[in-house]
Amino acid sequence: MNVKPDFSKGKNYAETAPAFLSVWNMEAYYGESYIVQNISFNVHEGEILALLGRNGAGKTSTLRSIARMDNPQVTHGEIWLDHQPLHNMSSHQAAQAGIGLVPEDRCIIPGLTVEENLQLAQIAPPIGWSLDRLYDLFPRLGERRKQEGVTLSGGEQQMLAIARALARDIKVLLLDEPYEGLAPVIVDEIEKTLRIIKEQGITTILVEQNAVRALELADRSVILDTGSVVFDGSAEEVLSNADLRAEYLAI
Repeated sequence: MNVKPDFSKGKNYAETAPAFLSVWNMEAYYGESYIVQNISFNVHEGEILALLGRNGAGKTSTLRSIARMDNPQVTHGEIWLDHQPLHNMSSHQAAQAGIGLVPEDRCIIPGLTVEENLQLAQIAPPIGWSLDRLYDLFPRLGERRKQEGVTLSGGEQQMLAIARALARDIKVLLLDEPYEGLAPVIVDEIEKTLRIIKEQGITTILVEQNAVRALELADRSVILDTGSVVFDGSAEEVLSNADLRAEYLAI
């Protein structure tokens, strides 16, 4: 187990790091409250990383910081994707660089059909997967392509949110609580899809309260506690370490 990994190589360390995505010494806050404090971790191309921790640990804030959303505000540190500096980008620029965020609330656009939600994602380049390819991955969406997106079941809305991210040419998929409120059989379908996405070389960061399911899917795990990294290692290490799970994940 590697606790609080040392990334103190000096400024621009992440520019030369071997990882595909590097978060280096990042701090972020809402208003005057710091949420993320000097966190650093690497994600390698094509792997699934489970970003875990108790409620309020800073997981969602980390995803939103990588996606360069307006909140939280990043005040220090660097974020690099495939040697591109995300920390200098807006959310729109980060999306163009290959970041795809699927937020917890899914953000399905009311008044638009399934197909219109997907087409809207493809209005401007870079264009990702074609509609036919997305419907092959999510047959249910193909069956419901003319149905208004917000009238889908929770599991189908999650599929639509992931498909909409893939409709762009993404390099990294950020998933915030994708299993929340879903029946186990639907979670099985989502996990099967995430494995297929991994086979296509897309890197995934998964934030999930169902830590055991996330760890069984993931290659590696980073655990946050009160906005700091307390573990960075393999998913198997977390699954086999009852003390670690009890202390930081309450499982």
